[in-house]
Amino acid sequence: MLSRLTAGNGHEKSGAERVQQEVRHQELLTPLVQENEIVQVTSPHDRTESELIAMGRVTERRRTIRIRDGAVSSRPDTLVAEEPLEIRLNGKPLAITMRTPGDDFALAAGFLVSEGVLGSADELQSIVYCAGAAVGAPPAVAGGGTNTYNVVDVQLASGVPVPDITLERNVYTASSCGLCGKASLDAVRTTARFPIADTPPLRVEPSLLAGLPDRLRAAQRVFDRTGGLHAAALFSEEGELLDIREDVGRHNAVDKLVGRALQDGRLPLSRVILLVSGRASFELAQKAVMAGIPVLAAVSAPSSLAVDLAAETGLTLVGFLRGANMNVYAGDERIALGTGV
Repeated sequence: MLSRLTAGNGHEKSGAERVQQEVRHQELLTPLVQENEIVQVTSPHDRTESELIAMGRVTERRRTIRIRDGAVSSRPDTLVAEEPLEIRLNGKPLAITMRTPGDDFALAAGFLVSEGVLGSADELQSIVYCAGAAVGAPPAVAGGGTNTYNVVDVQLASGVPVPDITLERNVYTASSCGLCGKASLDAVRTTARFPIADTPPLRVEPSLLAGLPDRLRAAQRVFDRTGGLHAAALFSEEGELLDIREDVGRHNAVDKLVGRALQDGRLPLSRVILLVSGRASFELAQKAVMAGIPVLAAVSAPSSLAVDLAAETGLTLVGFLRGANMNVYAGDERIALGTGV
């Protein structure tokens, strides 16, 4: 079992304390780890400070011409970093995703949860950074033997089945867009390890949901500097912020949350609310279902396929969550609605 984050007095840190520490780690921007070093971390909480810095290249500076009310000036601007991450499984390339560097091990673990490969921490032997990339990898990924911290290799524990890595699978996972139509629903139903089973069922007041987007926005430290990141957060049924991740991709932010939960031994996430800063696509609904999350809320619209998946799997799906207004598309039994519905 992977270690859990503990405070100096030996007590497990609260969700709020953990979020604050992770935010501080992501604000360390200058890589200090030496080139060609292989960093192996079986728990994200075992990282050294230099490793955390190398994994936290979340922003970059670029010169920009600013035009404000006709006045022209030149100044540097802070932009969100976007780099490719190649995920290997037992040494074989599996997928490439464009992400904001940081929490790469959690991202890889969460991605494998959503693919049905991992379901518990004891199925994960290790995650390592690799120096460079495989021969034939895209130039943007290949590091020429230098550790760019853009390639990770996930080693499964002994006895854990390794999925067949085919060309079709690589195209699907690299596209980050999911399958289509009925085939997608069937795939999720047959691979989901954690049927949504919140017993007793969550009962969420609309007023509690209404306050979550502001709390999510207030915790987006990198967004404040760049205006260019999506966010995903886990809240308890009482509305406590448990964890938050930011990334240039919505799906990556959710994978980082789920991967951290797997590493901490907290799957399934059967009594939490997942809030995303954008729309609720089929892919995000799929990731919620695969982690056993009963409630997915989004500040924007869901897709039709996301609603179909939610209805079939028992997921509560809330969209257009803005202030006191929201639409409940599926699983309304978990929302404490008044009479007249």
